[in-house]
Amino acid sequence: MAVEDGKQLKLFTGTAHPQLAQEVADYMGIPLSQAFCGRFNNGEIQVMIDESVRGKDVFVIQPTGTPANDNLMELFIIVDALKRASAQHITAVVPYYGYARQDRKTRGREPITAKLVANLMATAGVTRLVTIDLHAGQIQGFFDQPVDHLMAASILAEHIRKQEIDDLLIVSPDLGGVTRARALADRVGAPIAIIEKRRPQPGVAEVMNLIGSVEGKNCVIVDDIVDTAGSLVEGAKALEKFGAKSVRAACTHPVLTDPAIERLQASNIEELIVTNTLPLAPEKQIDKVTVLSVAPLLGEAIMRIFHNVSVSKLFDK
Repeated sequence: MAVEDGKQLKLFTGTAHPQLAQEVADYMGIPLSQAFCGRFNNGEIQVMIDESVRGKDVFVIQPTGTPANDNLMELFIIVDALKRASAQHITAVVPYYGYARQDRKTRGREPITAKLVANLMATAGVTRLVTIDLHAGQIQGFFDQPVDHLMAASILAEHIRKQEIDDLLIVSPDLGGVTRARALADRVGAPIAIIEKRRPQPGVAEVMNLIGSVEGKNCVIVDDIVDTAGSLVEGAKALEKFGAKSVRAACTHPVLTDPAIERLQASNIEELIVTNTLPLAPEKQIDKVTVLSVAPLLGEAIMRIFHNVSVSKLFDK
């Protein structure tokens, strides 16, 4: 699908991931629109929109990973500038939705920050959200505006299929990730297994049991986020202990905070497959990490939204 009238569609980016924005623009065959995002001497964010957006459909590509607060504030200010410049529709394209893991209260006097972020986006002027693999699907309900929740399963599955892995088994790292594992397993034609674990404290996971047989299987653990990689590495160890032939992992969002890279290097994980929903620093681009682009997925979704065509048809493949 092509953009027939590039003058009506405007594609902007903040400073969170300009490389991804350029890939999306190249895929769509349109230039990135002109805007300046910088800082005043006191650290406050400065935004200037350098071309007319009056009456246009505007898309702003801005994942809200580290530094999450700066990237969120930049998004709000860009959207506010576009709204005040009379843009007709403003779609926030947020491949990685920051604060998504704070989607509910787990104890007394806790905030629900994922909902707060949704409220702030609406207040700033966002009329639609496009995102990929939310940590919790119910976050879509935090918005009164339309939300297009894209899935990276097709991208991950294509890479796995190309490897032609024998005795393939898809593994969910916990009970909550079964739906995600099933979506990938169906695409690659493999059975699934489930790691049962508990979290005695935040960031710490203990493997309690394994549902399904991994004996002699080449396993792929699938998850939405890889952060410190602690749970991922412990899960890989458990699979090896239960007789897995090899272990890979496929995670959409490579947060990879310290000591994730050190843990991955020392682990029995042969390959970590991620996407570029977040920029990956050079020091994190180790041989074990394979990065796949979500630009075609985002580009297709943006063009379908612009042309008022079904976005869900993207996942019929």
